[in-house]
Amino acid sequence: MPLTFIAMRAGQSDAYRQAIFDGLYRAMRETFSVPDDDQFMTITEHDPANFRYGATYGGIDRSSNVIFVQISAMNTRTVEQKKALYRRIVELLGEDPGIRPEDILINLVEGARENWSLGRGLAQYA
Repeated sequence: MPLTFIAMRAGQSDAYRQAIFDGLYRAMRETFSVPDDDQFMTITEHDPANFRYGATYGGIDRSSNVIFVQISAMNTRTVEQKKALYRRIVELLGEDPGIRPEDILINLVEGARENWSLGRGLAQYA
């Protein structure tokens, strides 16, 4: 059950933001075997004064359209699945809404199964 946070500069359309949600969900379904309707995502938008990034950090030329994608998930995936997820996210978000590969920064945060509660104060996966 991934929990996904996207941060970006303000000013994009609703369709643009929905395409990000759709692409991320599809990538997770295809590479992480995320079940149907397992969609827990949020986008936060920031004005330029509240959004900072390294324009050339790591030898990658980023534009002001950079997005930060942080996915919290259980520590059950292989390195190959993680690499496939990163590739697929970049492919799908490149197609729609048209984000450059250089402008997609992804961070995967993993935790143990017992660290999740889906509601009701229960540790469903423990």
